[in-house]
Amino acid sequence: MSFFIDEFQADLEALPNILQKKYALMRDLDKSLQEIVRQNEQRCEQEIEDIKRGVRAGNSTPDTSLIRFSDEALDEQKHSIRIADEKVALAIQAYDLVDSHIQQLDQYLKKSGEELRRERENTAATAPPQIPDGTTKSGRSESGRGRKNRTRLATAAASSAATAANPTGMELDLPVDPNEPTYCLCNQVSYGEMVACDNPDCKIEWFHFGCVGLKERPKGKWYCPDCAALRNRRKGR
Repeated sequence: MSFFIDEFQADLEALPNILQKKYALMRDLDKSLQEIVRQNEQRCEQEIEDIKRGVRAGNSTPDTSLIRFSDEALDEQKHSIRIADEKVALAIQAYDLVDSHIQQLDQYLKKSGEELRRERENTAATAPPQIPDGTTKSGRSESGRGRKNRTRLATAAASSAATAANPTGMELDLPVDPNEPTYCLCNQVSYGEMVACDNPDCKIEWFHFGCVGLKERPKGKWYCPDCAALRNRRKGR
């Protein structure tokens, strides 16, 4: 694609000079044509006057079928037609030249649009789930367990539909990319709003709101059901 752009740019830069030369030639031809037409009109008017005088003087026949212009006048008319044809040919060449560049640009834009669309599709298919505050799948950041934002929004277009269809946290029968990580008690991929468990040893760490009975972001520390039960057992000892 880059080679095409370079080649097209080189052709495009040369286009104004080529068109300028063609237009200059067309102007020269137009001036010549106007001069020849002017001369031919004068010649024809003069010959018509000569024919009229000859008829009045009896030197010429009044039969109009026998009256004709001189060879010089006819040659001028033929020459003017040839010049007009040259002008038309130059105009067609200029039009075709511009049109070819427009078609090349259209092809480039079409190919470029297709490549951008494929890149967006590939990016969307291979993009990992977005975890807030620089965390990995485990939910931990390099600076520790501090999380100012405990929720995340899914980036897939079907996220909101999946959340609305699954308000109670039931397991969803969604097509899952085998390379995409799964979360939560339902062992499903990321969708909708999610919350992170504050137990640093939690095996799951990220949970869908509906699966753990949440409707809004928890305040303070929050522990998943398994980790909360384990903390309670440890406190009871």
